[in-house]
Amino acid sequence: MLRPESQPATHARPHAAGHLYLQVLVAIALGALLGIFAPSVGAAMKPLGDAFINLVKMVIAPVIFLTIVTGIAGMRELGAVGRVAAKAFAYFLTFSTLALFVGLTVAHVVHPGTGLHIAPASLDQGAVANYAKAAHEQSIVGFLTHIIPTTILSPLTEGDILQTLLIAVLFAVSASLVGEPARPVIEMLEHLSRIVFRLVGILMRAAPVGAFGAIAFTVGKYGVGTLANLAGLVATFYLTALIFVLVVLGAVGWANGFSILKLIRYLRAELLLVLGTSSSEAALPALIEKMEAAGCAKPVVGLVVPTGYSFNLDGTNIYMTLAALFIAQACDVHLTWGQQALLLGVAMLSSKGAAGVTGAGFITLAATLSIVPDVPVAGMALILGVDRFMSECRSLTNYIGNAVATIVVARWEGGLDRDKLSAALDGRSAQG
Repeated sequence: MLRPESQPATHARPHAAGHLYLQVLVAIALGALLGIFAPSVGAAMKPLGDAFINLVKMVIAPVIFLTIVTGIAGMRELGAVGRVAAKAFAYFLTFSTLALFVGLTVAHVVHPGTGLHIAPASLDQGAVANYAKAAHEQSIVGFLTHIIPTTILSPLTEGDILQTLLIAVLFAVSASLVGEPARPVIEMLEHLSRIVFRLVGILMRAAPVGAFGAIAFTVGKYGVGTLANLAGLVATFYLTALIFVLVVLGAVGWANGFSILKLIRYLRAELLLVLGTSSSEAALPALIEKMEAAGCAKPVVGLVVPTGYSFNLDGTNIYMTLAALFIAQACDVHLTWGQQALLLGVAMLSSKGAAGVTGAGFITLAATLSIVPDVPVAGMALILGVDRFMSECRSLTNYIGNAVATIVVARWEGGLDRDKLSAALDGRSAQG
């Protein structure tokens, strides 16, 4: 059983989080207006969004490494690592599979692609060629090859999440096996962790600029008018994700003693940042801090949050089955129940390792369709224009799903301070 630990002084203060929330909200509004009224200028703002995401990605690998190593080192016994990991993956598998079924079911009920009658031969195959090529890494062979780093330090310099996870777990387990002689190293890493999280706090001050540039580019480049062509698909996806969050994750929260609406309010600043940048990765360090501040034990946060970014992608899974059936319906391709079962199985496998970055869902969809030949991969050209607008929803759903997973696994493991959780979700101090 894990005991929630006291939190370092580097956690964001409520007032600071409130200021960030308002600043990002204003930045998103201004960026959207710029994209609407001056599209060329808005599209030119892309470097601002890219620069901010790169700033955050610069520290993600160190954050994950330090969080996992110091978290595992804080466990009383090495067997607790496997126990927490087993519970986390059981949760991930259950709700990732449920998300796939939700997307499939909604596609059957709404039929968003029916009536378009698109001839596959008329589709622009070149438009999705690069995505189909990138999809190789999302295959199982590509995944197994990709997860093993070149050197023990290369994940930290290249910023690869999966490789960083592997190295961090191996390093932490090795340190636990060494025992007391490794204690000075762990203490040094704990001090380094404080410095890195303070650095994250400094970088987050640039969040409004990044959100402004990213949303201005999206609206300026693709135009709000692009939504009109495929408004049905976009609206269906957003509504499905909303139902999944409020009903499915809401029920999970209720069963575990917390309100999903209060959790969303608690994470509102980070969710706005995800909305503005279309990347849940941009708010990963902040989620680690917020979950620890909400009373989740550090070892649980250190394992669940980073692994969830690769293995608990509820929004991406909803998108994959919904989009795949949309393409099949639009191209008048009838899928048997056996083919749909194959689609589900392939989607479940190909979604693993798709980190929460912009475009990952589209690449994962390409990987899935390439193994289910009945649905033309070229059909992805139909949704290429609006995929950016759906990327925000995928990232938001993934982010909320990982926050819920962290609280649930912490509760299962006995590492949840309910007083701190209630105080955090109610917007007051734990002592209040």
